[in-house]
Formats: sequence, C-alpha cells, structure tokens
Amino acid sequence: MRIIVADCSAEYSGRLTASLPPAKRVLLIKADNSLLIFSELGSYKPLNWMAAPCTIREIVPDAAAHDADAVNVADDENAADDAEPIAGKDATELTPIKLLRVSADKSSDILEVSLYRVYSDETYDLGEDPGLVKDGVEDHLQRCLAQQITRIGEGAKLVRREYPTAIGPVDIMATDASGMHVAIEIKRHGGIDGVEQLTRYCELLNRDPLLAPVRGIFAAQTITPQARVLAEDRGFECLILDYDDMRGVEDDSLRLF
Repeated sequence: MRIIVADCSAEYSGRLTASLPPAKRVLLIKADNSLLIFSELGSYKPLNWMAAPCTIREIVPDAAAHDADAVNVADDENAADDAEPIAGKDATELTPIKLLRVSADKSSDILEVSLYRVYSDETYDLGEDPGLVKDGVEDHLQRCLAQQITRIGEGAKLVRREYPTAIGPVDIMATDASGMHVAIEIKRHGGIDGVEQLTRYCELLNRDPLLAPVRGIFAAQTITPQARVLAEDRGFECLILDYDDMRGVEDDSLRLF
C-alpha cells in the first residue's frame, strides 16, 4: 500500500464529472491500483476514488520537470515551513510536479490527480489480511437460539436449522409444547422486509398437511415499531434476542444493588 500526503487537486470524468480544488490531502493507492483521496475531516468515506479494476500511470509534466519552483517537500524538510498555503487557489494558477492518472479498465472513467507539493510518499507491504471477523451476525443468533430453543417457550423442541422450502430455507423450524410447528425468521435488525419474508414462508408451509398449522415467530436483536405492528397484525410473535445473554456474557454496567 502506498500513502501520499500532498497538496493536490483532482478531476474525475466519465459517467459523472467531479472535481476537487487544490488542498492538502491523503492519497491511498492499494495493490490493485485503486486510488482513494481523503481529507482530514468529514466522514470515513473518501472524497473521490477509482476502484479496481483500473490502471494507474504516473506522469511528470514537461513544464514541471524543468520548473525550479516545483517543490517535493519529502526531499526537503525545511521547505514545509516556507511553503505557501495552497488551499483556496485555482488549479489553473498552479503547476503540478506530477500527475496520477487512473483509468477504469471496463469503462471510460478517468481520475486524474495533480500533485503540487509532496510531503510524504511511503510504501508499505501489509501482507495478507485475514479479513473481518464479525460477531453477532444472523448465523450466530441462529446457532444460539437453536441451542436454547426453549426461549420461544417451555417445552419447545428443535426440528432443524435452515429448514428447506421451495422459496428458500427457514432459519429455524421447531415445535412448541403442544406439538405445533413454529417457523422462526431471525434478523439482527428486524424490519418490514423480514416480516414479509416470514409471511411467505408460513403461507407456503401451511399448504403442507404434514406441517399445518404452522405459526411464525419474528426474532431479532431490535425490531422496528412498524415491523412489530405488521408482524402482530399477521399473527406472528415478536421475540427480542439478547445476544450477550444468549452467550452467557455478564452485564458489566454499574448497579446500586
């Protein structure tokens, strides 16, 4: 990964046109040649970027190659103190010392970054990344509830996880204390789409005389008010899943008693 801190401007052309006026920014160039431009403030998203697959070229303009005023601050530590602020200037008034031209491989999109002063230009080998390990995703909630199926009611028994149907698997199929089949749809954050999904499953399952009647439970860590109203209107039970409690993690919040 290459990280450049520089005074720069940028022009994006293709499916849309966008520009960044001159200012000090951070450029991040990944091993796949994708380039992202960040500012110090704002959201976590880059100001502009070109995603892979793409091709990057470094171009040294003829004028800049012979311009005695072109400054590479990375080669001269004292130049940073003497450098004139570049923010607020028009890009046409400045002479770039280098251009980074990134072209999309599957379209005509081009991102061109003009560098006027380079404060730092470093390359790092990050090696292979093991990836993000998420905790509390729907699969984890499903496993925990399957192991603790009596959370839906005393006497409940697990039939199976990922119960197959013609329109996709039901997260959990169980039976309650009376022997009635229960279809459980699990979400991290329960919305109306999840209720609609459970509705389709229950309508299909209730056509099977070996299963009918089948009731539904909509289970999630959080359920929106609209989803709760819709679920209860369709005869479904709503179940809030406390993932920490299901894992046996103690609440470390302060208590008076």
